[in-house]
Amino acid sequence: MRFKRSFTEPVPKNQEAMFAKAGISAFHGRARFVGPTTVQVGDEILEGRFIALAAGQKPVDLKIPGDEFLTTSEQFLELNELPKRILFIGGGYIAFEFAHVAVRVGSQVTIAHRGKRPLELFDPDLVEQLVKHTRELGVDVQLGTEAVVVEKRSGQCIVQASASGQKLTFDADMVVHAAGRVPEIDDMNLNGAGIEWDQRGVKVNEFLQSVSNPAVYAAGDAAASGGAPLTPVASYDGAVVASNLLKGNHQKPNYYATPTVVFTIPPLASVGLAELEARNKV
Repeated sequence: MRFKRSFTEPVPKNQEAMFAKAGISAFHGRARFVGPTTVQVGDEILEGRFIALAAGQKPVDLKIPGDEFLTTSEQFLELNELPKRILFIGGGYIAFEFAHVAVRVGSQVTIAHRGKRPLELFDPDLVEQLVKHTRELGVDVQLGTEAVVVEKRSGQCIVQASASGQKLTFDADMVVHAAGRVPEIDDMNLNGAGIEWDQRGVKVNEFLQSVSNPAVYAAGDAAASGGAPLTPVASYDGAVVASNLLKGNHQKPNYYATPTVVFTIPPLASVGLAELEARNKV
């Protein structure tokens, strides 16, 4: 953690200093549209010829009682010590990567995933191997198990779950939300600015431009573009949007060769089409 903080903590300050040196003004706060090309941040009203949305993601609302007791992935990454018993709700990147960290430092780890197969974007045979290896490490991987209630009693969390009609109970010192993320755009008053969107993000054309408000572009997790929710993809989208803003619409993103990795030990990686996708295109 000391090393991590020495690496990450200077970044925001240094980035803002670079912005200021380049003549870019930074405003801190929640942004909300008050017109097609006008945004309010705090008491400031900002108007632009174009607006680029790159707001990232937030944990999906699980809509279960007790979700206020869940720990987010951001909070997990700030922990100085890991608790003895950790339960992850969900079976994606976050759950498996964090589980491999936690079990190696002595925590008792459980993954509760409501689907029959975790890491659904990866090859089923490889996922099966990773699940087997994860279980051999000591992680209790519970598939087909959906959390329905989270309670907190005497400092510990109690998770009520359902699996094949059976009721299960898990005790943990910490319950981590690892059940997926959604674009963090729902409080921006996009409808008031004439911007079409859904739970996948702002609806964009092939140039990452809003299909309903031509002054607005979206990049990364904020765009329903078909790109994977990955940091390199967000950076790539940002470059595409910047180029189209400066030179007019001419560049289109191409996601076919996007590599992605689950940083477990061993890691699980893929690039291009999965086997089933490739067979379906024949």
